[in-house]
Amino acid sequence: MPIIESQNLTKQVVSPEGTLTILDNVSLALDAGEACAIVGASGSGKSTLLGLLAGLDTPTSGRVRLDGIDLGTLDEDGRARLRAGRVGFVFQSFQLLPSLTAIENVMLPLELAGEAAPAEAAREVLARVGLADRAGHYPSQLSGGEQQRVAIARAFAARPKILFADEPTGNLDQATGARVTELLFSLNRELATTLVLVTHDESLARHCTRRVRLEAGRAQEAKPKRVRRPTVRA
Repeated sequence: MPIIESQNLTKQVVSPEGTLTILDNVSLALDAGEACAIVGASGSGKSTLLGLLAGLDTPTSGRVRLDGIDLGTLDEDGRARLRAGRVGFVFQSFQLLPSLTAIENVMLPLELAGEAAPAEAAREVLARVGLADRAGHYPSQLSGGEQQRVAIARAFAARPKILFADEPTGNLDQATGARVTELLFSLNRELATTLVLVTHDESLARHCTRRVRLEAGRAQEAKPKRVRRPTVRA
């Protein structure tokens, strides 16, 4: 059974000009451990599709199954509980809590998941992304690349089955973006986490095993060329 599946997914919104169709009958299925890039021009519906697959929004019609559960059968609280136990997120704008240190930001999902020793687990995953010596720093004291690495540590800390990433390298320079890419795909491989990412970055998309291109709200899938998966050097 696919870990993520959408069937005839449609999203429409009402505007002064009339009804606007953002997504039009999008169907896809992803198996556990796959890495899928959602690509397309600005306004093509990429972030909308990611939000629907993650249960952050509801479709006008169609359905989404996440880890075998029909999101349409859950209310907002039910979808939140489902995400808390199985889903991680990485955003372009990092979404770190400014009043918490790096380690405290990473501890949040661990505490929500009932981790017995959240500080120890958070410290381990911060070390994994190369930020052991920055654990006590606040987001304002970290560079953009460091903030995104904290966000990745937070996303992977509870070992989610699925990670959704929306333009994870969008605010980073090329070199820092390459480092973040290495981290995403090494952790995807090592933890067998299903990775779904929205990106304009073709170099990032090429590392995925699957690519879905949105054009005028419709999905077209193309197999990307095989590439050597990046690894993180100690």
